[in-house]
Amino acid sequence: MARYIFITGGVVSSLGKGLASAALGALLQARGYKVRLRKLDPYLNVDPGTMSPTQHGEVFVTEDGAETDLDLGHYERFTGVNATRADNITTGQIYKTIIEKERRGDYLGATVQVIPHVTGEIKDFVLSDPGEGVDFVLVEVGGTVGDIEGLPFFEAIRQLGQELPRGHACFIHLTLLPYIKTAGEMKTKPTQHSVKELRSIGIQPDILLCRCEMEIPDSERRKIGQFCNVRQSAVIQAMDSPNIYSVPLDYHREGLDTEVLDVFSMLDTAPKPDLTRWEQISHTLSHPDGEVNIAIVGKYTALTDAYKSLIEALIHGGVANNVRVKFDWIEGEVFENEEALISERLTNVHGVLVPGAFGERGSEGMIRAVKFAREHAIPYFGICFGMQMAMIEAARNLAGIEQASSTEFGPTSEPIVGLMTEWTRGNEIELRQEGGNFGGTMRCGAYDAVLAAGSRVAEIYGGLSISERHRHRYEVNIAYREAIERTGLSFSGLSPDGILPELCERADHPWFVGVQFHPELKSRPFDPHPLFASFIGATKDRSRLV
Repeated sequence: MARYIFITGGVVSSLGKGLASAALGALLQARGYKVRLRKLDPYLNVDPGTMSPTQHGEVFVTEDGAETDLDLGHYERFTGVNATRADNITTGQIYKTIIEKERRGDYLGATVQVIPHVTGEIKDFVLSDPGEGVDFVLVEVGGTVGDIEGLPFFEAIRQLGQELPRGHACFIHLTLLPYIKTAGEMKTKPTQHSVKELRSIGIQPDILLCRCEMEIPDSERRKIGQFCNVRQSAVIQAMDSPNIYSVPLDYHREGLDTEVLDVFSMLDTAPKPDLTRWEQISHTLSHPDGEVNIAIVGKYTALTDAYKSLIEALIHGGVANNVRVKFDWIEGEVFENEEALISERLTNVHGVLVPGAFGERGSEGMIRAVKFAREHAIPYFGICFGMQMAMIEAARNLAGIEQASSTEFGPTSEPIVGLMTEWTRGNEIELRQEGGNFGGTMRCGAYDAVLAAGSRVAEIYGGLSISERHRHRYEVNIAYREAIERTGLSFSGLSPDGILPELCERADHPWFVGVQFHPELKSRPFDPHPLFASFIGATKDRSRLV
């Protein structure tokens, strides 16, 4: 039977529970164990699909089309284990399920209550089949202890701590140890209060993971252990790391995996960890051979977590080329209001990337960025919305279709981009999600595409058949293929039925590729996505010239 590790947080949010969970999963993998990671989100939304990226960060899409929390991206990148819709649940999903059951009469007239019905649904989710041979299931609880919306989740994992066989549950609590500069002291009181709150609802943490700016003195470690009722060795220091891929090494050095295995009485029989690949990638990131500067012209640049997977995929591309990737975040609207800034901001960058987005705001600025990159031979990567803007730019400025636009922005006589139902009939493609983002039907999850023989993208992928994850409502209109291809922008990848454009490229440009899907979702530090590796390679070439 799998053993369960519950990761909770206290004091403040954004301490890094998701990263800690992913890093611990990686450490257990390094010892030869098989892991599965899951996330409990206390918010009332059914999923994050309708939440603003500037509030919640990116929506991470799984292979099976679930719109999930961005922490699942950390899980996948650190462990290489593909998440599914069975790995993320929200209060909204739980209550939706319970209300549907109540309306069907499944409760046979019983009064439906938080305990046992809500907590029961949470426990069923946690205990649902993790897959064959899984040794550890790591369950992260979103939010912080004391949040009113999180109480049913804490109660559920408290119950599980008693219901699982003895020695099959471990509780890790992530807290903050602030350093007060004016007093010259590290303060343990916030951690003490957080653990007190956790214990008041019946959960005694086995391990404390303490985020801090400097090393914890032995005296403070001993004090925390005494006041929080944990062993001194289980007070684990968690300082900032030079990069996130050094976190597993840092946590191992501090003894996190050792303490976890000790909780399960497995330390004496556990294999030694093989951390070679983590050591290699940490060294590569710390000793690059140069750097490249990428301009990301987007809509949600006020919160870079909106592009978390994109950032990591670009870093992976940097690893593949042994360069450090720097980011120049540019809000698309800037280029609409001050066109003169385009030359100032983009002339000396090594690459331009326009990422996914929804809505008209900033779109004209993005189109201008595409035009500048095309005319000045700057490597360009358009992802989802970025591919659509590249199509519109070519149609307007090269094909002479002045009214070229997207129906997402309003009625247009030249719908270069639109909903499939607006310009296709009898399309057989399966839509994975009904009633998705902004009330529309979305194409979410993995779909196949066929690449044109001899194309640049076929060379990059090393084959003609690919599968990539999507998240969008609007598609490029295949009816404009001939007009756009005459401008030199070729449709180098299509859906298997030949109806939906999936990739485009320019042969007359150093590197110009657009994709309708989100390749960043499948990139891994030890297996960089080929498109990102190729794009960063092209920017590295340009860095030698600029």
